[in-house]
This record gives sequence, C-alpha cells and structure tokens, in this order.
Amino acid sequence: MTPPAENGPPPAPAVPPVGEEIHLPEPSLVPVLSALGVTLAVVGLVLSWAITLVGMVIVVLTTIRWIRDTRRDIQELPLEH
Repeated sequence: MTPPAENGPPPAPAVPPVGEEIHLPEPSLVPVLSALGVTLAVVGLVLSWAITLVGMVIVVLTTIRWIRDTRRDIQELPLEH
C-alpha cells in the first residue's frame, strides 16, 4: 500500500529551459523509398534478378541520401548539443 500523499501540489514535470530549442528533422520520403527498395529486392529474389538489382540500387541510393541528410542536420545543431 502506498503512503498517503502529503499536502501540497504535485512536483512539476521536467521541461527544457526557456530558449531551449527542440530539434526535429524535416519530413522526408527517404525511409519510405528505402523500404520500397528492400521490398523490391526481396520480391525480386522470387521473381527476377533484375527486380532484385533495381531494389538494391534503390536501397544503396536512399541509404547514401539518408546519411548525407543526417550529417547535414547534425552540423546545423548548436555546439552545446
């Protein structure tokens, strides 16, 4: 059994200091295209090597783009982070 609550307000939730910015990446279709490439590569294993090749090319290109976008976003962050 929990002890009875003391009189007074509950503790305030932790919030970032005033002026602190929350970084969110921009919306992107890269993860969706990467998933499409993986799907094509797996389906291509059953149907045709050409479909597998197309899927793998999509996966490689989207992975390169995703890494490049992430590195750019990280470089734009303030040095305090």
